[in-house]
Amino acid sequence: MVPATRSAVTRPRTRWSFAFGPRFFLLLLLGVLWLTLAFFEPRWAYAMLAWDLAALLAWGVDLLTLPKPSQLTVQRIWHSPPALSVSSEVELALINASSSALHVLALDSVPEQLRSSPPEIEISVPSRAEASRKYTIRPAQRGTAVLGDVYVRYQGKFRIAERWARASMEQRVQIYPNLDEAKKQSSFLIRSRQIEMEKRHSHLRGIGREFESLREYREGDEYRDICWTAAARRGKLVTRIYQVERSQTVWIVIDSGRLMRARIHDLTKLDFAVNAALSLAQVALYSGDRVGLLAYGRKLQQRLPAARGSSHLRQMIEQLATIHEETSEADHLRTAGRLLTDQKRRSLVVWLTDLAETAMTPEVIEAASQLMPRHLVLFVVIGQPDLNEMASRQPENKEEMFKIAAAQEMIHRRELLLARLRERGALALEVSSASLASVLVDSYLKVKARNRI
Repeated sequence: MVPATRSAVTRPRTRWSFAFGPRFFLLLLLGVLWLTLAFFEPRWAYAMLAWDLAALLAWGVDLLTLPKPSQLTVQRIWHSPPALSVSSEVELALINASSSALHVLALDSVPEQLRSSPPEIEISVPSRAEASRKYTIRPAQRGTAVLGDVYVRYQGKFRIAERWARASMEQRVQIYPNLDEAKKQSSFLIRSRQIEMEKRHSHLRGIGREFESLREYREGDEYRDICWTAAARRGKLVTRIYQVERSQTVWIVIDSGRLMRARIHDLTKLDFAVNAALSLAQVALYSGDRVGLLAYGRKLQQRLPAARGSSHLRQMIEQLATIHEETSEADHLRTAGRLLTDQKRRSLVVWLTDLAETAMTPEVIEAASQLMPRHLVLFVVIGQPDLNEMASRQPENKEEMFKIAAAQEMIHRRELLLARLRERGALALEVSSASLASVLVDSYLKVKARNRI
């Protein structure tokens, strides 16, 4: 997942790829001192002219001693995969094959998708040596980012003349969801396994119905767990031990329609949904379950059949990176029909979406209802923090009173829609964007512990 290192030899930027260095203009400025003396004695003007010619000659000599662009190599080195809203460093290295020490000013063509402004760094490179500097990126959008060439201006030790060069460093990199957040959610899996072991040692039942082993009956065991055939053979009571079922199927369904374009701080609701989906997928795969992905807008964007394994997780990360928002309303009913066709056996369907504020029942509610007879649906709506803030305020005038009343009515309507889903057997939640990933993982673990799939 870490982008490959890009390397290229520089070449002249234009046909006339040289210029005056900063110290050349300093020399010209010192020549003005001769001009002040020329006010008293005109012959000093010839001294100023001689000084300027000497400065020009020094510039020419310094320019001739500068190495050719072909003796300079630029490398762009990645140390971690670029991930949404995660700061990481990119290293820019320069290899100087000439016999002269160089002072280099390099500008990397980094798109705004990775950084607000292109990085401009200064590097001092000894003769026949290598030097590098790092700059920071913080991706603001998932998908593919294209980096361009690296532009170089280098000077010798006198810094009177300089050459301009460029290195062909065009590179396409994939910006992934927030990988750090997914790693943090693995702690939920560790916690669930610890709880499972504690329950097993304290003889508590109800953490699963998948057979694990037999042991001698102990006080507190349920009678329904007694294996009578084994008890008859051994002449004493024997209890079946169960564990949380594995190899179950979890489908993650992500709505990428117009409602998911709403921004919360610097990210869209779709970005939060994608990050949370990755966290849930990682925990579910580590638990031994099979995970599938369905991302849709007006048409199906991504579909990954349910499977497990590290290679499957890699495929899921690649597909999650390319999910994008759409300006039109998503086709929820078609997606529900596709899922019913693909998944015949009962599974857990985690549906990440938002609700339209209309007088009619939103189509996504009807689509989720079609899945309930066969699957367990975890229906998650991403809340809008400014709406809740508005509803909790005290009005100061008539205009604010109407706005607050409208916000309260919208919240009440969303609660009624989610309550209707709960009555039909779904797990319906409205979750803030900040806690979306943790709530998803915790809900999944509760479903597994209660054997609801």
